[in-house]
Amino acid sequence: MPFFSVVIPSFNAATTILATLAGLQSQHCTDWEAIVVDDGSTDETRSLVSHAGRSDTRIRLVCNPGKGPSAARNFGAMEHARGAVIAFCDADDIWHPGKLAGLTSSFKDPSVHGAYGRIGFFRTAPSDAHVFSTVPGRDVTIGMLLGENPVCTMSNIAVRRSVFAATGGFDETMVHNEDLEWLIRLVGSGARVIGIDSLHTYYRTSVGGLSSDLEAMRAGREQAIATAARFGVVPSAAAHAIHHRYLARRALRLNGPPAFALKQAVCGIFKSPRGFFSPFRRGSLTLAGSLLAPVLPRQMRRNLFSR
Repeated sequence: MPFFSVVIPSFNAATTILATLAGLQSQHCTDWEAIVVDDGSTDETRSLVSHAGRSDTRIRLVCNPGKGPSAARNFGAMEHARGAVIAFCDADDIWHPGKLAGLTSSFKDPSVHGAYGRIGFFRTAPSDAHVFSTVPGRDVTIGMLLGENPVCTMSNIAVRRSVFAATGGFDETMVHNEDLEWLIRLVGSGARVIGIDSLHTYYRTSVGGLSSDLEAMRAGREQAIATAARFGVVPSAAAHAIHHRYLARRALRLNGPPAFALKQAVCGIFKSPRGFFSPFRRGSLTLAGSLLAPVLPRQMRRNLFSR
C-alpha cells in the first residue's frame, strides 16, 4: 500500500491537470497514489488523466457520483484511498518536489495528525511566484483558523486517513469555507496539525474568484463559526479583525479590486483596532496599502504584501 493517497477533485481541468500530475511525478518521495475524482467534466480532463494513468499506474481516474469539490474529496478519500495519509490537491495547483518527503518526516511522529507547509502564489507558472505565505511557530488552533487561516488552501494539507474518516469528511452542503469548517472540526476533535516552515504548494491565483459570491462566502464563514461554537470557541473581535485584514492583504497581493481591500481594512479596524494592528507593522502596512492601492503600481503592491 502507498504511504500517501493524493486526492484531486477535478472539473474541466484539461488546461492544468497535466501540470498538477507532473508535480506529483516530480516528487522526491515516490510512495504515493493519485486519485483524480472527475466531477462531470465536459472537456478532455478524463481522457488526459486516463492516458496519464496508462503510463503511470499510480494515477487512477474515478467519477464522482455526487457533485462539487467537497463530495469529490469525500468520495476519493473515503471510498478509494488506500494510503496511511491523505494529501489533497486541487487540479490547478502544483506541488513543490520536496513536499511529500517533508511530510514523511513529520508523520514519523505519531502525535502529528495533520501537517501543512508554505505556499507560493503564481499566475502562469510556479517560477513566477514572488508571494509566499508564512507558517506560525505553533500548532493550529480553532482561534487561529477563525482569524488568519495559515493552511489557506486544501492543496496545502495532509491528514492521517483514520483521522479524516473520524471527522466525517467535508460538509457537502456548503459552497464556501467548507475547508475552514472541516479544519475546525479536525482541530476541535483533538487532532494535532503542525506547520512545516518550507515551501510545499504552488497555488494558482484567480482575482476573479477573490470577491465573487460574497454572500455565499459570508454564509460559509457563519457556518464555520457555528461549528467552532460547538467546541466552545467563539471568535473574539480581534479574530474578526484579523480575518478582515487577511482578506485585505490577499486582495492587495493578488492585485484584486482596490475597493475590496479598503472595505475589508475598514471593517477590520471597526471590529477591533487592537486586533487589526497586532502586530502593528502588519496592520499599518495593510491599511496604507488599502488606501494607496488605486495609485500604487501593481508590482509594488505585490512586493509589499509578499509575506
